Amino acid sequence: MGGEKTISIEVVFALSERQRLVTVAIACGATAREAVDKSGIAREFPEQDFSACRLGIWGRLIEDSQLLQDGDRVEIYRPLNIDPREARRRLAAEGKSMGQADADAAGD
Repeated sequence: MGGEKTISIEVVFALSERQRLVTVAIACGATAREAVDKSGIAREFPEQDFSACRLGIWGRLIEDSQLLQDGDRVEIYRPLNIDPREARRRLAAEGKSMGQADADAAGD
């Protein structure tokens, strides 16, 4: 049956309320995007457009065509709801900082 060498990688995706990590056995020479497709994560999060999401390996942005190595962890980065710089500008306009905003949200 083939003798095609496989590698083991992880594919992860997270929303604030739900996260998923899938271990995938994939052929050597597979790309990061192929691993995302094979992981089946898109079926678990049908509301997400994964084709628009950037990918990374262990916190480093990569191209979809990045070849994978055994043990890689492919991370799917969803688009931000708001640019962090814009969030800081809005808080500064209100005389607050990021730490104050967190405390206010917690009811302190």
